Amino acid sequence: MSAQVLERPELKDADTGPEMFHYVRKEKIAESAVMGTFVVALCGETFPVTKTPKPGSPVCPKCKEIYDSYKQ
Repeated sequence: MSAQVLERPELKDADTGPEMFHYVRKEKIAESAVMGTFVVALCGETFPVTKTPKPGSPVCPKCKEIYDSYKQ
């Protein structure tokens, strides 16, 4: 299974921390960005792709834990 950091941030209030990005299946990212279809993150969150993360962007802790478990 191939996954990549996702594009739709969870919007947070200024006092709750920065926006976070999710891991999703790589082949679904372009389709979602072009067609507006929803993707499903490793953590189960569903949303359309709207942003591309920059290096160092915060990642959803649940997605990261699941992704790291695949690499072992």
